[in-house]
This record gives sequence, structure tokens and C-alpha cells, in this order.
Amino acid sequence: MRKVILSKFVTLDGFISGPNGELDWMPGNQTPDEEVDSHIYEMLDDIDTILLGARTYELFVDYWPGATTQQEVIAEKLNAKQKIVFSNALDDVNWGRWDNARLAKGDLADEISRLKKQSGKDMVIFGGANLAQSSMDLGLIDEWRLIVAPVVLGRGKPLFEGTKERINLNLLKTKTFKSGNVLLSYAPQR
Repeated sequence: MRKVILSKFVTLDGFISGPNGELDWMPGNQTPDEEVDSHIYEMLDDIDTILLGARTYELFVDYWPGATTQQEVIAEKLNAKQKIVFSNALDDVNWGRWDNARLAKGDLADEISRLKKQSGKDMVIFGGANLAQSSMDLGLIDEWRLIVAPVVLGRGKPLFEGTKERINLNLLKTKTFKSGNVLLSYAPQR
């Protein structure tokens, strides 16, 4: 069965964006981080579907289809993957010339369960605090891959803002990057 991987950048104090949505602290936004880019590039080999919420879709579709410079290699792989956008607010989604995005307006648990049963590679949730939170609440995440940035924001949007239930996790893997970013991979205890 396919897995759903939650891949998120997070600050040491647990925020996924600053108080006004700032992402300038993320790896690669101030200076290139070739090791983190390489990790993402390799992860894209293991997945065939990207799951996005409406806000992340809008940010991604404005950038990735036309990405150039050091992100071009990642963009090539990312743009080729199927995208499923979960939104009740959007009426239509597209992904430029790739035409591989579709809108999912139905029940999140039903849609993810159906996707997990299909043949194919794993799926990843990039960004999308609301989609990530809903997926966690419904027990749909099979693996957490958090890249913890060596920065403390003090305030902002927390990753686990709406979590009401305890989730016990098992550590799968760690990786330290030269930049000070640290990858932490976890699976839920079942």
C-alpha cells in the first residue's frame, strides 16, 4: 500500500511560517542549501503524487512551473508529478503545460484512503498547514519528514496548532546537513 509522507520545513520552536506568513528562514530562501535540495530531489524519485492544500497550491503554481536557476532540476521532477489539490474554495486547478493537477473536493479521508489503495509510488504533502493538520487528525500520515531549521522565530504559525490528541511516533532516521538543518523522520506507532 502507498504511504502518505508529510514533508515540512519547521523552525526549532515548531513554526512553519512567521507571524505574517514569512518563509525567509527556510533552507534555500536566504542562501542555497545543496544538501537539502539533494534530499528533496531524491525524495521526488520515491513519490509519484503531490498532495496540496489550496494556499500551497497557489504558492507552488506561481513558482514551480516557471522555476529556473538552481531550482531547475527539482522543478523538472516536481512539475512532472501528479498533483491533487484539496479545496472546497477553488473551482479549477492547472499546472501549466503539464496538465497533471486535479481538484479534490470530496471527503479527505475517503480520497486519501482510495489513493493509498491504488498502485504506484508513495505520496507527499508539501506545505499546507491545514491539509497537514486534517491529515494528522484523521490518522492518514504514514511518515513525518521534518527538516528542522536552526532558527527560533518566537511566534508564527505552529505546525501542530490544532492537534488535540497525542500521537506517539517512532524515530526512523535522522540526517544532519552542513548548514545546521536536521532531517527527522518518524512513523506513527500503530
